[in-house]
Amino acid sequence: MKMVKDKQILVAADFGGFELKEAVVKHLKERGWTVTDVGMKAGDTGEPEMYQRIGLRAGAMVAEGEFERALLFCGTGMGIHIAASKCPHVHSAVVETVPAALRCVTANNCNVMAMGGYYVAPRTGMAMADAFLEHKLGDGYEDWEGFYEYHKLGYDELENFDYEEYKANGFQIINPGKAPLGPEPLGHAY
Repeated sequence: MKMVKDKQILVAADFGGFELKEAVVKHLKERGWTVTDVGMKAGDTGEPEMYQRIGLRAGAMVAEGEFERALLFCGTGMGIHIAASKCPHVHSAVVETVPAALRCVTANNCNVMAMGGYYVAPRTGMAMADAFLEHKLGDGYEDWEGFYEYHKLGYDELENFDYEEYKANGFQIINPGKAPLGPEPLGHAY
């Protein structure tokens, strides 16, 4: 598996996210990252590949354990995010701000982050990529009692979620785990 700790990242974009992807990739390479780009690429000719196919391709590469994390780009970030999320073990977020990018990984343990070329300025996209890639679950919340355990439980329940079992159980989670979350520390900024 190509890991974040080894500065390995997967990227993919459709035509709507292409320019933002190019700016973020340039930034990451300047910071020493090895970037694997599975589309759309400069010089591609013909009919542009549709967002869902690019999202499925990238999502599958994360699902199959080829990459620990991926950055995806389309016009809004939403379509490519939906496609990638169809793949098992993909926990994707659409983000438009640096705090949201940070929170998607520190609280929700997302392994795929999508952003929209129509809404995200290149410098913001670079900062969001840095926030996503330089943090892990629980970072920055060590002073919040139970934060890691609470969010890890949420991640684990979603990772192991089986819709048919949930439906058979009357749309209830049977024997849910417990992870008390202490009060938010004063002055804590998201």
